[in-house]
Amino acid sequence: MEPLEIRPYGDPVLRAKGEPVRAFGEPVRALADRMLAAMRAARGIGLAAPQVGLSLQLFVVDTGHDPEPLELDGRPVADPRSVMPLVLANAEVTVLPGEEERMEEGCLSFPGIRGDVARVERVSVAFRDADGQPRTLVASGLLARCILHEHDHCQGVLFIDRMVPAHRLRVEPKVRRLLRETQASRR
Repeated sequence: MEPLEIRPYGDPVLRAKGEPVRAFGEPVRALADRMLAAMRAARGIGLAAPQVGLSLQLFVVDTGHDPEPLELDGRPVADPRSVMPLVLANAEVTVLPGEEERMEEGCLSFPGIRGDVARVERVSVAFRDADGQPRTLVASGLLARCILHEHDHCQGVLFIDRMVPAHRLRVEPKVRRLLRETQASRR
């Protein structure tokens, strides 16, 4: 199985809102496996379908190394490794009451570019798994941040759009250079 190519900033698919996933089962499982392979090869913890050139509301996450407990389908999951990786299709994210936390983020579509992003600490997510089964997830910490980051990708929103202004200004020259390189490679 050959990993998918991760699209760099400047590829128009990254700014398009993804279409809902309509067909589930083996095609989605196979795509998710390929996305996970690409994500792991790039040493990431999440990857959205637009990042591999597919305008779909689909993303994968694997934060199994993070000790934060979570709830899946209303039941506590003490060991996140037991449910990772997760495949989330057609996710609907609800922000839960709590604090916002500022934390440095990176993105596989922005190699070498990192900056602080403020995000809420807890979310609830209604989604469909690879087989199309409706699921719910309550997450906090790194998993919540990863879900918000990947869900944004499915909406055409990028982490640089949410970066705190001082960090956005600091990385702007790198972002412009990446955009020029991407545009030059598309000619």
